[in-house]
Amino acid sequence: MENTRKKMSVGERYLSFVIDNENYCIDILKVKELLGMTTITPLPKTDNFIKGVINLRGQIIPIIDLRLKFGLEEIPYTKQTGIIIVEVSFSGEGMLMGIIVDRILEVINITEDNISKISYLNARIKAEYIRGIANTEDGIKIILDVLKILNSDELSLMKETVAS
Repeated sequence: MENTRKKMSVGERYLSFVIDNENYCIDILKVKELLGMTTITPLPKTDNFIKGVINLRGQIIPIIDLRLKFGLEEIPYTKQTGIIIVEVSFSGEGMLMGIIVDRILEVINITEDNISKISYLNARIKAEYIRGIANTEDGIKIILDVLKILNSDELSLMKETVAS
């Protein structure tokens, strides 16, 4: 009972970041590592948002650019550009994937009662990518569902890329 009460008052923890001057966040439990921009080996004949792969301590990790996945303009990477390594589940297995964001901010707490479910936000981001909208002290944050950013065909391609 005490743990439930504490969880309700403290909330869940999320990693906040910026894409195209909008604030987003993802569940911190899906985040495995944070990286600065690094050299990405491109992959031929893939969607433009799949930037390629990196070698992270001997493990090949596919990298996607969220700007491009969301249909936003491609911009040059800067010192503030970051890669968030997340764990996604595909066919019952965990798989690491990197997502490129304009700037990584901080870990924040958001209570469940501050999250509103929405059916439509704007034409740029599909509603299925969004878990909800949070009203925080720092303003509105769009909470992404990292498990739904890629569809099953895209996840399958990522898995094949890592396996080869």
